[in-house]
Amino acid sequence: MGRAATIARRTLLIGSAAIAGGVAFGIYKVRTPHANPLRDGLKPGQAALNPWVKIDKDAVTLISSHVDLGQGANSVQALLLAEELDLDFGQFRVEPATPSAAYYNTALASEQVPFLSSDTSFPAETMRAAMGGVFKLIGLMVTGGSSTVPDSFDKLREAGAVARETLKLAASKKTGVPVAQLKTAHGAVQLPDGQRLMYTELAELAATLEPVTQVTLREPSAWRLIGKPVQRLDIVAKSTGTLRYGIDLSMDGMVYAAVRVNPRQGGALERYDDAKAKGMRGVQKIVPVTHGVAVVANNTWRAFQAAKAIDCDWGPAPYPADMQGHWDAVAASFTPERLDKEWRHDGNVDQALAQGPVIEAEYRAPYVAHQPLEPLNAIVKVGPDGVDVWVAHQMPRFVQQKVAAVTGHPPEQVRFHQQYAGGSFGHRLEFEFVTLCAEIAKQLPGTPVKLTYTREEDFAHDFPRQIGMARGKGVVKDGQVQAYDLQVATVSSSASQSARLGQARPPGADGQIAAGAWNQPFAIPNFRMRAYKVPELAPTSSWRSVGASSQGFFANALLDELIHAAGADPLQERLRLCNHEVARKVLEAVGEMSNWGTKLAPDRGRGLAFVESFGVPVAEVVEVTRTDKGIRIDKVFVAADVGRVVDPVNFDNHVKGAVVWGLGHAMNCEITYADGMAQQSNFPQHPGMRLDQCPEIQVRGLQNAPRVRGIGEPPVPPAAPALAAAIFAVTGKRLREMPFSKFVDFA
Repeated sequence: MGRAATIARRTLLIGSAAIAGGVAFGIYKVRTPHANPLRDGLKPGQAALNPWVKIDKDAVTLISSHVDLGQGANSVQALLLAEELDLDFGQFRVEPATPSAAYYNTALASEQVPFLSSDTSFPAETMRAAMGGVFKLIGLMVTGGSSTVPDSFDKLREAGAVARETLKLAASKKTGVPVAQLKTAHGAVQLPDGQRLMYTELAELAATLEPVTQVTLREPSAWRLIGKPVQRLDIVAKSTGTLRYGIDLSMDGMVYAAVRVNPRQGGALERYDDAKAKGMRGVQKIVPVTHGVAVVANNTWRAFQAAKAIDCDWGPAPYPADMQGHWDAVAASFTPERLDKEWRHDGNVDQALAQGPVIEAEYRAPYVAHQPLEPLNAIVKVGPDGVDVWVAHQMPRFVQQKVAAVTGHPPEQVRFHQQYAGGSFGHRLEFEFVTLCAEIAKQLPGTPVKLTYTREEDFAHDFPRQIGMARGKGVVKDGQVQAYDLQVATVSSSASQSARLGQARPPGADGQIAAGAWNQPFAIPNFRMRAYKVPELAPTSSWRSVGASSQGFFANALLDELIHAAGADPLQERLRLCNHEVARKVLEAVGEMSNWGTKLAPDRGRGLAFVESFGVPVAEVVEVTRTDKGIRIDKVFVAADVGRVVDPVNFDNHVKGAVVWGLGHAMNCEITYADGMAQQSNFPQHPGMRLDQCPEIQVRGLQNAPRVRGIGEPPVPPAAPALAAAIFAVTGKRLREMPFSKFVDFA
């Protein structure tokens, strides 16, 4: 019997108890809606029809609860609301949400349960519902995990429909026309005689009504916006350089700060000499902060220069000083004591391996940085009646708690102002840059303090992707893969993040250590996947696609070696083994797109990889050419199934961006430590993909899956293994460690 069946019985009991109210809450509590935060401070004539729609005589305002990190979150959330509210793009404003439990995100719940995404059994669905209930009760407001669309798809359409029906009720009361005879279109209620009442005209009356909550959502055949090409709300501003990011913000009386914090993450500042910095132009104050020192000046550049001039003695790092120590710790973790979980065991792997011959290999994935284009920054102003924080952040309610702990205010007195972010990739799930700014601002009460990291400080105090290693074994027979045994050991980014949050990591195994590896939809007769938790080394964090970013490489690399040893075709053998119809169609689609099986010219090769992450099956084919200058990546073909493509233009952009991200980091990027400090301090040492290296990318979005999913991260994991397979096809060289530039040159 498979391991999944054993898990299912246990989680059935846990999930059923949670749903029934046997853990810490009851079903009544789960079903009770949170208070509408828009009702606080409403002015006369304003109507807050639900937490996402606010209307007054001047405008319709739609609320974006997921922060826009460059992924188009504001546009897609507005699109879903506008679909049911019968608004056209251009007929509304978009504002970021204030922190509130009403904006809880339950889409991440499925990532917290030990079931395949394709498992819709009663135990699996019960446990997902239980986790969703927990997230609702604690008001988990978070952007991440490719969850913006799945979290919003039903919720925001319902919010739009509630607003629509409430406005129709207001129009009925104003005109005496029965609601059943009213329609809505283009931001107005339409009467049978052709008269149109704009929503803004109805705001004052609607504000006096209880919202109509019994609503019916439109059928897909009636959709005007969902699934149709639309122009993102921010595209003109971004294209013309007029969009204001957090780093662009300024205000009267503001001062500018820079920090020098121990580059050995978590190490202390033992001594500093600021004599030279004090006399530099524009410097106003030098103050201590946690593990470092801050300079306050009259502009950012002067703060940077003065901070650089401070002579600091740093304490040691609380982790191995050099990379060999990190790799030794990972290698030493393949022991029964470090086993986090055996995620899958089909058949009898040990017996199959004993029949041999055994193919085996070891794979490695390094630390890599987040490196968003906009360096970390924040503005904090501490006043007697509270604290104001202007920052782009993925977890605003935690920002309130963290800042409150620094300043001594209650969390509800921390007023959070969400900003546009110039990228994150997980970096803005962290808090150090905000709390350091709060520490400085606390020492300058009444003054807005703008902290900006130098690029070097940003790299030095990044919390990179987890370091990991895999050991794989397998057996082939009669041209087929018969046994597949994969062991993965990584540090736990979940545990590292939870510790900095001051939160205990949820009990049980860490699913991100196995993500992208255990959940392969392949019915290999003897299939085992074990995950080992490495003791914490350098602090790590969620990086775009989290565990699957490295485990997807490990899983495909081993499977490719076995398929090659069997003399089978990489696509046909995956199709033969595939036991999930949605995944099969993804594989078939990418094969069709890439003309898989056709002969390529000399010095050309193609490689295939398949990874499911965040419930999204993605298959990628990479084509390369061997040139005198190195490997040139020519084309990439991508097929992915998200259940429903909400915005095809943004979908296409997401996939292409993720492919470039995944390829670039696999080619060139790693963070290494020497004397406890990251050796890479800027883009030239961690370069990603150059513009002239970017391949042609073709994308196909399938819509066969039963659930709506997100696409921001899932195309990242297959990029590295598909590239490695293509390089093997043309050179015969197996790449078992990233970055690949250690072993091959790229043109």
